[in-house]
Amino acid sequence: MSDKAAKTNDILDMNNYRIEKLPIRDKSSFEKLLMKIGAPVAIIVFALLMWMDLPFLADFNIAQLSIKATDNLNAIGMENFIFANRAMLAIFAGALILWITEAIPNYLTSLILIISLVLTGVLSEEAAYAQLGHKVMWLNILSFILASMLVATGVAKRFALWFILKFGKNASSVFLSFMVINIVLSLFISATTAKATILLPIFMVVAAVYGASNGKRNNFGRNMILQNLFQINMGAASFLTGSGANLLAASLIAGAIGSDIFFSQWMIAAFPTALLLMFLGLFIGLRVIFPLSKDERLPQIKGGMESLRKELDKLGKVSVSEIKSLVIFGSILALWVTDSIHGISPTAVAFVGAIIALMPKIGVVEWNDVDIPWHLLLFSAGAYTLGAGFKVTDLPSISVNAFFDGIGIGNSTPFWLIYLVLTGGMVYSALIFQSKTMRTMIFVPIAIGVANRFGFEVMSLAFPVALLIEHVYVLPFNSKPALLLYSTNHYSWSDTFKFGITMQTMAWIVSLLFAMTYYRWLGITPMGLGIF
Repeated sequence: MSDKAAKTNDILDMNNYRIEKLPIRDKSSFEKLLMKIGAPVAIIVFALLMWMDLPFLADFNIAQLSIKATDNLNAIGMENFIFANRAMLAIFAGALILWITEAIPNYLTSLILIISLVLTGVLSEEAAYAQLGHKVMWLNILSFILASMLVATGVAKRFALWFILKFGKNASSVFLSFMVINIVLSLFISATTAKATILLPIFMVVAAVYGASNGKRNNFGRNMILQNLFQINMGAASFLTGSGANLLAASLIAGAIGSDIFFSQWMIAAFPTALLLMFLGLFIGLRVIFPLSKDERLPQIKGGMESLRKELDKLGKVSVSEIKSLVIFGSILALWVTDSIHGISPTAVAFVGAIIALMPKIGVVEWNDVDIPWHLLLFSAGAYTLGAGFKVTDLPSISVNAFFDGIGIGNSTPFWLIYLVLTGGMVYSALIFQSKTMRTMIFVPIAIGVANRFGFEVMSLAFPVALLIEHVYVLPFNSKPALLLYSTNHYSWSDTFKFGITMQTMAWIVSLLFAMTYYRWLGITPMGLGIF
């Protein structure tokens, strides 16, 4: 074997685990079928909803409308208001089908959605196009700039390598080390796929050291990949800036309650929940579902961790740019955590940080080094435009009221039952929908509408639902990191389903328990309602 071939087959060479070298998963026959029928079905559903007579849209209690919807009703008249709601429902249903089936790219669906809301008169051009300039959209863009700063300077990679070498002395400490790494990176990097990309070569080498390589599966490898997938998502769930879907949820809730959701407010509520679930995930994975044998707890390749040390040594001494990156982001993080004290929004803080990071001579990154996924931002802009349409039509509240009236459920329904249904629906919906943003657009407005219907505080239902956005790890198609890590060939569909569905169920249970305790103490869920 030549030296070049030997190097290519070196299981401890991190370059062999770059994303472009991983096999691309072919779509299943069912997924291909969905892509074929998606567009025709979306067009048919859109046409039917636009044409059909929908009594619940013509027979609603005006007194239950939001202030913005009432103002819109007074401005355009009842007939036009009913038409706007019908068009809103038709556009939403059509877009939802296109998003689920992926018949066309998600960003293209968003562009169609935006112009459809304009042409049907649901939103004015100013209101529809302005969503790309929404402050949450700006925070998304700025977060990608700051994350690019950490990636381009090598800070994120250096930290991950250093930490695993410093504290990953045995199998148990290796898993704990990756948990800490995922939490820290989640503070700085909002894109879950970016975190997976940074960590994948590192945990692939560690898995190889413990005997999982070249298609050979063992429980260490299964745990290594699945625990990281779970922790990447739970890290994102911990912080408001953890993902664009979190920011969207906070924006929707803030619009409903009339005040902002602070970074610190989200972190205080979400981080303990996520941390508990990460520890539960380690116990369930390592002890119950994929228990490690005695041999799997020992390194199989002598001196294997030295390959990571060599990779760390390649980075050289800590550079001035890396120190600048740490100072910039440390300052930003400090201001984010204390936003409820000084009142400066996360977007304004990120703006200043991004300007400094890009400033010639002073900064640490150039514009060409910035990786901004504009297709994702266009997709998000479509979701925010849907949110604007929901506000002016109040379709979620009208639909919720019609549904509960139709099945004969009155306003005496106990809080615990509503909480159980909404949080359960949010958790398990991740089995079907790939997009966290899409699930947010469906379930958070529903939670807001249900809260208004039954007279509960919006935060008591919508916020706990929002905290469950990131549970997208059960099957490979549930999220981009899930698809990426499935390509490592370290586990099967049944493996990820067993672990994933268990952790989703645990997340639901923990949410219910926290609703009765911790969320009460924070003033999120109410006292003295049903068993709560």
